[in-house]
Amino acid sequence: MQPTTTWGGIFPAALTMFDAHGRLDEDATAAHLDWLVGQGAHGVVVAGTSGEFVSLSGRERRRLFEVAVKAAAGRVPVIAGTGAFGTAETVELTRAAGEAGAAGAIVILPYYQRPHRDEVMAHFRAVGRAADIPVMIYNNPANSGTEPLSAEDIGALYHEGVAHAVKSTFPTVHQVHEVRAATDDGFRTFYGSFMAPLEGMAGGAHGWVSGILNVATPDAVALWEAVQRGDLPAAREAWSRILPIKYLYTRQPLGPVNDLAIYREMLTMRGLHGGYSRTPLQPLTAAQRETLAGLLAGR
Repeated sequence: MQPTTTWGGIFPAALTMFDAHGRLDEDATAAHLDWLVGQGAHGVVVAGTSGEFVSLSGRERRRLFEVAVKAAAGRVPVIAGTGAFGTAETVELTRAAGEAGAAGAIVILPYYQRPHRDEVMAHFRAVGRAADIPVMIYNNPANSGTEPLSAEDIGALYHEGVAHAVKSTFPTVHQVHEVRAATDDGFRTFYGSFMAPLEGMAGGAHGWVSGILNVATPDAVALWEAVQRGDLPAAREAWSRILPIKYLYTRQPLGPVNDLAIYREMLTMRGLHGGYSRTPLQPLTAAQRETLAGLLAGR
């Protein structure tokens, strides 16, 4: 198993590209991943939340892993989203990610049925023991509907050798500090929200994983590099350039829209391929696109 100690920096949670009929668009997905790497991404996460893993079949996920590894071409690590509610399915997908050449797997908390803490710990132990690639815990209680793992829980899984990294997806950042204290330099802690990445990375996160990075990678790289050299004014300046994109979702000037629709339309407005999400997610309306164009132009 390859060490995770080289994992660090900006890891976009990449969009999966679908066509207007909801079919997986492998070429467009590969082109988007290649573009993200060209934008300076230090790694990519595929089949995560922003990659709409919940709408993908197991066969599609396996194919997506292969497409992503080929597109990255060894330039950056590919972290594959292999989490499912069932432990057996998660194990199978994690093995498939390893076979495809992924550098690691990101595994969401088992969702919907709200398994209790001991069941969640048993799930990660089973997945980690069966995996031949490093496992990143996707500690995202808001989306999974499951209680979060504590820093002590994560530290225990790390010291047992079944978990090697975490995407800590909370609006707050104290979880980053606590996980760093419960582990050592062999464990990678990534901040996973778009609410406070500056504070998360300044507080010790080894990097940032987020869907917003589909449209903000260069500024995020500038933010990361500024934090690494201790230049907080430059870090604040870089974050100030990303903040308006966050406000498109948190302040909802377009009305109630999903963040993926915003990212896709922003890519399209830049002359790139934004693709579609699978229903029930909807693209922006014509009126919303017009408003977004005005906001991006500073009107």
